[in-house]
Amino acid sequence: MVEQQIRGFCSLEEALEQKKLFVLDYHDLFLPYVKKVRQLPGTTLYGSRTLFFLNPDETLRPLAIELTRPPMDGKPQWKEAYTPSWHSSGVWLWRLAKAHVLAHDSGYHQLISHWLRTHCCTEPYIIATNRQLSEMHPIYRLLHPHFRYTMEINALARAYLINADGIIETSFSPGKYSMEICSVAYDLLWRFDHEALPADLISRGMAVEDPDAPHGLRLTIKDYPFASDGLVLWDILKEWVSDYVNHYYPEASLVESDEELQAWWTEIRTVGHGDKKDEPWWPVLKTPQDLIQIVTTIAWVTSGHHASVNFGQYTYAGYFPSRPTIARKNMPTEEATERDWEFFMNKPEVLLLLCFPSQIQATTVMAILDVLSNHSPDEEYLGEKSELAWAKDPQIKAAFEKFNGRLMELEGIIDERNANKDLRNRNGAGIVPYEFLKPFSEPGVTGKGVPYSISI
Repeated sequence: MVEQQIRGFCSLEEALEQKKLFVLDYHDLFLPYVKKVRQLPGTTLYGSRTLFFLNPDETLRPLAIELTRPPMDGKPQWKEAYTPSWHSSGVWLWRLAKAHVLAHDSGYHQLISHWLRTHCCTEPYIIATNRQLSEMHPIYRLLHPHFRYTMEINALARAYLINADGIIETSFSPGKYSMEICSVAYDLLWRFDHEALPADLISRGMAVEDPDAPHGLRLTIKDYPFASDGLVLWDILKEWVSDYVNHYYPEASLVESDEELQAWWTEIRTVGHGDKKDEPWWPVLKTPQDLIQIVTTIAWVTSGHHASVNFGQYTYAGYFPSRPTIARKNMPTEEATERDWEFFMNKPEVLLLLCFPSQIQATTVMAILDVLSNHSPDEEYLGEKSELAWAKDPQIKAAFEKFNGRLMELEGIIDERNANKDLRNRNGAGIVPYEFLKPFSEPGVTGKGVPYSISI
C-alpha cells in the first residue's frame, strides 16, 4: 500500500533510510481500552496508526490509516488499513477513518501533551519549591513567576474538567477511562530528561544532534514550526537561566553544599515523582550546569510547552469537524450487516455526522476551548516585566534586559518565518500563521503569547 502511494518519489526502503516516513501512533496506548470504552454508551474506540510521507516541499502527506480492534467478545482481532481514494466509497471511508484518528489525537493532546505533561507534572515542582526553598532563595525567586496560579487552575480543572462525568469524560473518546489512560501514559512515557525540548525532539526522531547545525540539532523536518521557533525560545530561556545561576553559583561546590537546593531536588524526584524515584534517567544535581538544565526544563514546560499546546486550541479545534474529540460510530467495514452497509452507501454524510460529536458535545467543547485559549488582562508574559528582586542586583537586571531584548527579536523572527513562502507548513492559502511561541500578546483569544506560568 505504501509503495503505491509514494511511487515516483522513492521505494519503501529508500523512504525509511532517508527518514521520510512518519507515524502517528495511538495503537499500543489505546488498544487495551477498546473493549472497556466500547461498553460505554455513545462512543467507540480503536487502536490506530497513521502513516505520513515527507514530500520534497517539507509538507507531510497522509498515506494510510490502520484501525485495530483487539480480540473481544469471542471475536478475533479485526483491523483494516484505509488510504486516500478517488472513488466515492473510498473517499467516505477515508473521511470516517480520519474522524477516528482525530478523536484519538484530540484525546492524547488534551490528556497527555497538555494536562499530564504540563499541568500535572508541574505540581511536584511547585510543592517542593514552597516546602524546601525559602522565599529569599535565588532559585525560588527565579522559579516563582513560573508557578503563578497553577495550583488554583489545577484545582478548578479537577472540579469541572477532569472530574467524574465532567466535560472531558463526557466529550472525549476514552470517556470515564480518561484519567486512567493519563496515568498509564505517565507510567509508560514520561521522563523528566525528555521534557527538555531538544531531548523531546531527539526522542521522537524529529531531530538528531549536530554540532554544526543551529542550536546543535538538525531537524528531520526542516520546516517544523514548533521545533524551529521552540528551539530559539529554548536557547533564549537557557541563556537567561545560565546568566542567573552562574551569578549565584560561580563554583560547583556551592551547588553541592546548598542544603535547601539539594532537599528541593530530592523531594521532586523521590516524593513528587515518587513512582519514578529509582529511574536511571534522573539528572544529578552537582554542578551549575546541572542546575541550569533542570531549571530551564521546568521553566520551558510551564512557558513554551504549555503555550504551544494550549493557546491554539480554539483556533484549530473550535470548528469541530477539523478536530472531533469523540468518535461515536464504528467503521461500516467492521463486521457491518447488510443493512448497515446499505445505510453507508445511501447516506455516507449522515454516518459521518453520527460519528462526529453530538451537538451538545461539540458546543460544550467549543465553549471550553474558547475559555482555555484566552489570555486574561493580567497575564504575565515571559520576560516582559522584571521581578522586583531581579531589578535590585545590577548583574541580574542586565541579564534580564538581555532576556527581554532577545524575546523581542523572536517576535520578528517568527513574523519573518510566517512571511516566507518557502516554508509551506506556515505559509500558504488558508494556512494559519504559526504564532504560538510569539512571546507577547494582548488579552483574549489571540493564538500567540507565552506566559511565564500555567495559569489557564
